[in-house]
Amino acid sequence: MTVRFRPLDPVQDAELIHAWVTHPKAAFWMMQDATVEDVEREYAAFAADPHHQAFIGLVDGTPAILMERYDPSRLELVGLYDPLPGDVGMHFLVAPTDTPVHGFTRMVITEVMRELFADPATARVVVEPDVANKAVHALNEAVGFVPEREIQKPEKKALLSFCTRAQFESATAVGARI
Repeated sequence: MTVRFRPLDPVQDAELIHAWVTHPKAAFWMMQDATVEDVEREYAAFAADPHHQAFIGLVDGTPAILMERYDPSRLELVGLYDPLPGDVGMHFLVAPTDTPVHGFTRMVITEVMRELFADPATARVVVEPDVANKAVHALNEAVGFVPEREIQKPEKKALLSFCTRAQFESATAVGARI
């Protein structure tokens, strides 16, 4: 499988993304009741913010991944931890499917991390998934994330976790390909 990422276009991609973020399996995205217009507005705001970018991941040319990259020193985690130079925040979502492929989501998070670490300025990836999202905690651990502590965000109780380049390379044994 080949994976590549392209910038999300808020207008062109809103309908596609709407189907993903409102799906029952995307409950932790907290957009279950969003309209297509809400999704377009949300991602237009991201596109206008120099500290937040959204991407569509194409698997063998088919849109299958939503990835967000943000500066945690300016968004999401301001005042909740001490950021370091090179910290990059990340969210990802796999498109819902009627025909799940074993190992697909693990491949996706590996490719998301590879994409983030392709930028030499990225020293560490920071995530803050809901404490109840046990499935994503296991995926995060598989690619090298180490939980630090629970934090209280306005919208959720989250598990603050970090993954350095070295931790990612060690966990996935793909260091030579980054």
